[in-house]
Amino acid sequence: MDVTLDSIRDIKIYQSLTGYRFSVDSLLLSDFVALRKVGSIADLGAGTGIIGLLLARKYPGTAVTLFEVQESLAGLAEKNVVLNNLQNSVKVIKCDIRTLSCHDCSSRQYDLVVSNPPFRRPKSGLTNREEERAIARHEIKLRLHELVGASVRLLRPKGRFCFIHHPDRLAEIMDTLRKGALEPKRMRFVHSSFSSGAKMVLLEAVREGRSGLKIEKPFYIYNNNGSYTDEMHLIYNSP
Repeated sequence: MDVTLDSIRDIKIYQSLTGYRFSVDSLLLSDFVALRKVGSIADLGAGTGIIGLLLARKYPGTAVTLFEVQESLAGLAEKNVVLNNLQNSVKVIKCDIRTLSCHDCSSRQYDLVVSNPPFRRPKSGLTNREEERAIARHEIKLRLHELVGASVRLLRPKGRFCFIHHPDRLAEIMDTLRKGALEPKRMRFVHSSFSSGAKMVLLEAVREGRSGLKIEKPFYIYNNNGSYTDEMHLIYNSP
């Protein structure tokens, strides 16, 4: 596999040259996580590990587990853990997320589950010719209800599930979360610019949580002149 060595903040990361590569979604999600402290984190569909690695830096000493079904991506994630000297806090498990249970993880119940999942239904949008990217972006090996089910099985009571998704599936997302005993608690819409509609939505849900949803102010990536907004600059440059 041809790979590139890239960096973001203080994280170095190997990525496939032609396969799946992380995007700004990963930075937005890691920034959206707002817990004061967290003992254990599961990243479902971790890819090359960028979100889990960013959170390992954000919460030093936290035990982070990266779950990834694709062997090529799991292999790169393992290299990235070593590359960033995080072997003592981050581990990689190559597995099918649809079959995960807390017993697969030494009976650990996680404080936080995060995911940047496939957004598109199998027959919606253009399926990438590159299989690695197609599986990462389309619900070929992981459907929304399966992701929610795995998250519920891994979370402790009152544990939190933070993820990013497409706003055009928001009604389906809310319904699926509640059917899975995950109560939506916090939401933030992401816009490319001040004049554009929402392109992404960040959500936080709590297992067995009480009802009550907070809608945070919108996040804008670009100013009208095409430059990054101050908030986007801050995310890129945060320690």
